[in-house]
Amino acid sequence: MSRRRFQSGNMVLEAALWIPVMLLLIVGMIQFGRITYTYYALKKAVYAAARYVATQESVNFCPDSGDTAIQSAIQFAITGTPDGSGAASIANLTPDMFQVTTQCLDPTGVLTACDTSGCGAAAGARRPDFIVVSIPAGYPVQPRIPFITLDPIQLRPSVTVPFGGAT
Repeated sequence: MSRRRFQSGNMVLEAALWIPVMLLLIVGMIQFGRITYTYYALKKAVYAAARYVATQESVNFCPDSGDTAIQSAIQFAITGTPDGSGAASIANLTPDMFQVTTQCLDPTGVLTACDTSGCGAAAGARRPDFIVVSIPAGYPVQPRIPFITLDPIQLRPSVTVPFGGAT
């Protein structure tokens, strides 16, 4: 009988050692899923902004132009409406986090940043081949795991779509 009592004590001891490890793994998987979901939601928002800009006509791609089509695209990505009247679909996502740039194919077929020195309505302004929308500084996501403090993870989604509009 005493041997059986000793074996059940081992089960309790093993359970006491493994339960925290299993809980940590489960919480870690949940946090990984949350971060992955947030990344894909950001990727979808960035893609929505890129497609919105890529289908517009007469977009001014000059740096700091404040073009209304670009601003509407960013508001559409954040709220789902071009005028920004809807609620934000991702908490703490702001228009200043987005960056909209253009890329052009050079004669050898390599993608490079478009020359925007003669941009806008200037004669000879080149139509971009691709629109790139990104969140270059990153969107911070704080993993929450009990008893472990981690630094925020910066999610930096970027999307490149072909430009179909006209300049």
